[in-house]
Amino acid sequence: MRRTDEGRLMAEPLSHMPSSSPLEEENKRLKRAVEELSFLNDLARAIAVLYDSQEIMQTIIRKSLRAVDAEQGVITLVDSTRSEPNRTLVRTRASSTDRPAFQIHDALLGWMHLNKKPLLFTDPRDDDRFKGIHWNDTIQSMLCVPLLIKSELKGVLTVFNKKNRSQFSEDDQRLLSIIASQSAQVVENARLSEEEKALSELREEVRLASKIQADLLPPSVPTIPGYEIAARMIPAQMCGGDYYDFIPLEGDSVAICLGDVSGKGLPASLLMANLQATLRGQATKSGDVCECIRRSNSLLFRSTGPEKFATLFYGILHPRNNMLVYCNAGHNPPLLLRSDGRIEMLDTSGIVLGALDDFGFSTGSTSFEPGDLLAIFSDGVTEAWNCHQEEFGEQRLRTEIQHLRGASASNVLEAIFRAVRDHAGTYPQSDDITVVIMRRT
Repeated sequence: MRRTDEGRLMAEPLSHMPSSSPLEEENKRLKRAVEELSFLNDLARAIAVLYDSQEIMQTIIRKSLRAVDAEQGVITLVDSTRSEPNRTLVRTRASSTDRPAFQIHDALLGWMHLNKKPLLFTDPRDDDRFKGIHWNDTIQSMLCVPLLIKSELKGVLTVFNKKNRSQFSEDDQRLLSIIASQSAQVVENARLSEEEKALSELREEVRLASKIQADLLPPSVPTIPGYEIAARMIPAQMCGGDYYDFIPLEGDSVAICLGDVSGKGLPASLLMANLQATLRGQATKSGDVCECIRRSNSLLFRSTGPEKFATLFYGILHPRNNMLVYCNAGHNPPLLLRSDGRIEMLDTSGIVLGALDDFGFSTGSTSFEPGDLLAIFSDGVTEAWNCHQEEFGEQRLRTEIQHLRGASASNVLEAIFRAVRDHAGTYPQSDDITVVIMRRT
């Protein structure tokens, strides 16, 4: 109010009146602070009782949308140890919006990696820092805040579009930053807990697979008059699918097989058990090598998926006439070292077992003279790597057994494993290494 020259009172124009008093502003600030504190306490209680990282992040986003009145939100986790370091794990849309799900561009994540601070867009299309990005036309505003632990970026919390079509404010940025700061360690702890659980389950699977694999191996090699036999399998840390077996047949004949099934871990061990049971069943039904492999292949094909297969060398030794009849189903050809130093390869050009339902396998045969030695091996031998990215290779194996002409089967076996071990050095073993040596004395 003001007084006129005549002494009358007149109202001041609204434009000349203060919008609010300092006391009113302080009351608003305190009210907002109380509301934010209440919200943060509510968020802390909500996520404290959760253990699943997906549920935790879903709760964080849902409450963040409510806190800043946004349409959509997303949490993208960052893990530099993975082949795909940026993973969008949780995305939430407010029930009142039907807009398509928005995506986080890699350029934004790169900026967050470098700057590790909030990023507020009033209109992302007008920002010179991200001119190369093709923005969704329905994105009107966007706010990104980092999830930091000890200054290391663990993820990004992003919200899109105010529901009332206004812009995100500095108060929104401050509140969302507090949410991110409060939530980062909880999200990381849940993620680490789940990774530890997954690792524990993997260890148990490997232990079980290794036990299955070990139980399938024969406890000892057969005693065959006039022959020496030595065999060993060293499993890789991530249990693979090698196995060998000796199957007594009618008379004094013995089936000798060495196989390598596809895959690793428990699935490979189960497939290996399937193959062994199939082979043992068919071997005792038919003394014909070709028929045994044909039936085994058909049974394996029908009982497994197309991605399940096995390589196999299968032979029947007849000690009475010193003949070996064999079939090679996609396996590394065994090396037959003759007493005069020549090396022959036992291959019949068959395909892997389980690939085709009806395949006409063929057989080969060879005789054993005194001093002849047969080395049957898996690809874990020839494909053993060293730190120079060099494979052990077939030629090294040939050279090794030629140098051991006349040695016992057990000495040849030891020498091969020693040579592979020396070649690999400290390079980790990535596949099972299996060798069967048979020598006519």
